Amino acid sequence: MPAARLDVESLSAGYGPTRIIQGLSFNVEAGERLAILGRNGMGKTTLLATLMGLSTRHHGSVKVDDIDVTARRTSARAHLGVGYVPQTRDIFRSLTVEENLSAGLKGRPRAALEEAYDMFPRLGERRRNLGSQLSGGEQQMLSMARTLLGRPSILLLDEPLEGLAPVICDELMTMITELAASGKMTVILVEQQIERALDFADRVLILERGRLAWQGASGDLKSDRALVDRLLGVGIH
Repeated sequence: MPAARLDVESLSAGYGPTRIIQGLSFNVEAGERLAILGRNGMGKTTLLATLMGLSTRHHGSVKVDDIDVTARRTSARAHLGVGYVPQTRDIFRSLTVEENLSAGLKGRPRAALEEAYDMFPRLGERRRNLGSQLSGGEQQMLSMARTLLGRPSILLLDEPLEGLAPVICDELMTMITELAASGKMTVILVEQQIERALDFADRVLILERGRLAWQGASGDLKSDRALVDRLLGVGIH
């Protein structure tokens, strides 16, 4: 499945009656790398959950390659090629690595599991281990590999580097960058490690209290330290 375009129009969403996302409109070209940044609690995770159909939508629309998925269930969005790696990882802790990966095959033959082991050799070494026996980094690899086995055309990543050692962060970002460079998927990354996100992304959206505060090329943001500090409250080097 080739990379897909995403169009979001006037999107407002949250949980139950509470609105967290307020009137967001943006698009992501097929094969583009987009970083979504913002301080904690500004709506980044809610936005990804909404794109996946996991929150309450109050207004607006979401389209994947001109197909309106606004009213479609999460399973239907996944069938259209939207893949989601949540911040919580959501692996099956009582199943082995191989059993977890098998859940992501989506009808593909079991031989396709070797793709996951090629991407993350550590998972191959631990294929018989339970999810509960993995380190945090290995759990993140497993969550990502399971999603990638479904060959998504749009990949949503919610803080994949949270709590991981720098060497594991390097390994994961190298993998994500290689996948994006292949042109086979559109990648939308939410990440608190600002420099890594800016190095990865073509373009950036910054959320502030559920609204779009800034958007533009990642290079423009990286060169404007005052803007980064004002919108994100951190400096970059």
